[in-house]
Amino acid sequence: MFYTLLITLLIVAISALLLGIKIIFLKDGKFPNGHVSGSKALRDKGISCVQSQDKEARAKQCFSLTDM
Repeated sequence: MFYTLLITLLIVAISALLLGIKIIFLKDGKFPNGHVSGSKALRDKGISCVQSQDKEARAKQCFSLTDM
């Protein structure tokens, strides 16, 4: 039981270290932006995130059914 727990903790520690290599060893290291708005290729295609689209749609302020 103890041996299994020790191996599990070792695997988790190694995984966390490998995931954080860029943050730990670079001076200004940070995680890459994985959000849709952070991708230049998607912005060039005109694709934006749902939250931005919802914000733009709410800003239109449609007051009648014919405006939709």
